[in-house]
Amino acid sequence: MVFRALKYRNFRIFFFGQGISLMGTWMQYVAMSWLVYRMTNSAFMLGVVGFSTQIPTFILSPFTGVLADRHNRHKILLFTQALSLLQGLVLAILTMTGNIQVWHIIIMGIFLGCVNSLDIPARQSFILQMIEEKENLGNAIALNSMMFNMARLIGPSIAGVLIAIAGEGVCFLINAISYVAVIISLVAMDKGIKIRKDRKEEYDILKDLKEGFNYAFGFQPIRAILLLIGVISLMGMSYAVLMPVFARDVLGGGPHTLGFLMAAVGLGALAGTAYLASKKKAIALGNLLPVSAGVFGLGITAFSFSHNIWISLSMLFVSGFGIMVQMAASNTILQTIVDDDKRGRVMSIYTMAFMGMAPLGSLLTGIIATRFGAGNTLIFSGLCCVITSVIFACRVPSLRKLIQPIYVKMGIVPEIE
Repeated sequence: MVFRALKYRNFRIFFFGQGISLMGTWMQYVAMSWLVYRMTNSAFMLGVVGFSTQIPTFILSPFTGVLADRHNRHKILLFTQALSLLQGLVLAILTMTGNIQVWHIIIMGIFLGCVNSLDIPARQSFILQMIEEKENLGNAIALNSMMFNMARLIGPSIAGVLIAIAGEGVCFLINAISYVAVIISLVAMDKGIKIRKDRKEEYDILKDLKEGFNYAFGFQPIRAILLLIGVISLMGMSYAVLMPVFARDVLGGGPHTLGFLMAAVGLGALAGTAYLASKKKAIALGNLLPVSAGVFGLGITAFSFSHNIWISLSMLFVSGFGIMVQMAASNTILQTIVDDDKRGRVMSIYTMAFMGMAPLGSLLTGIIATRFGAGNTLIFSGLCCVITSVIFACRVPSLRKLIQPIYVKMGIVPEIE
């Protein structure tokens, strides 16, 4: 059953509340990138803005992961959602009053990145607390990813239309209002079901941080997955910062074209998460991770050659499918095998690899695109992802032998697929 994790009340109300909020988040993302490109006509500035939004995640996530393990994750999420609402409201006011400058967007991006560095590991770790039966964790993660990508499908499409009609400020305002939905869902949760209390004892954040890194990188399967995620994020995920260039300069469109391109990625990712949600067993380390990473790399490479909107949309669909299968499957494996008292720290390293490497890639992409063009930049990025997937595939047999006893011991699967 694809939606079996929705039988848990806490997860169900969080699922719908966050779904509304994420549509606003994607509207803001499209509006922000279009606004920057409209103001500067610079691919490099797109990279700078992407870098400023994501670099705090890379720097702060290891430390915030310790906080997610030591404190009430429910309260942390209430705090981060309120701050995110404030960030969207400030952007809306500045834009709608005509006072917005690129440096405002950069500062607000840094602020949001700091908030996300705490929000993401806490939110990823919080999923298990809403699920009473661990065998349904994979389904919950897949549904969470499905909701994320439904928002990515709907949000950019709405944003493209609203930007053309009313301007970017309206998208920022809607995003700010949308955070109310997830705040309400958190307040409405049943506090008696697995809502962790703060751990009162004193702790050494640096000692806990070292313990988390030793735990994550001391076991080969976890280390290999994190390295795969990091390379794919560094070399591949930054393709998104160049979407305004392809929408306007390559395909000859406007903000609605940008919305369609982003929605195509979301539709492909939605198909990928639907595939994962339909699986009844935990995702194993077979060929799924390298194949999906390779599909993503081939997709963005093919997209770089296209000057036709329909071919471009098709290739982005393939790319979205590949990257979401790879990331959601990695998330499922990690969350299934880690100890709960280290979950926040491991997921913070996952966040650092997934979200934290992207800003470096965004900056690198902006520099390369300015020198060699957007198309050549994506060819290089896509081929790097394909090569990485081949290297990982060669290691799958040895990794499978190490991880299989864990699944068997936990009773999740009788044997690795």
